[in-house]
Amino acid sequence: MENPFKKIALPPQEVPHELKTKVMVDVARMKLFKEITDLFSNNYSNAARAFFEKKKK
Repeated sequence: MENPFKKIALPPQEVPHELKTKVMVDVARMKLFKEITDLFSNNYSNAARAFFEKKKK
């Protein structure tokens, strides 16, 4: 049996430059949001723990 997905978009066509640019900007924006979210969520538990721990003298 032949794979029907191999026939999709044949022959390959060039994507417009504006669309490529928009996609890359969106990807960069999502990576930035992910990094900011990781920064706050990873450090949140450590910050909360440090806030509630008693200081040893």
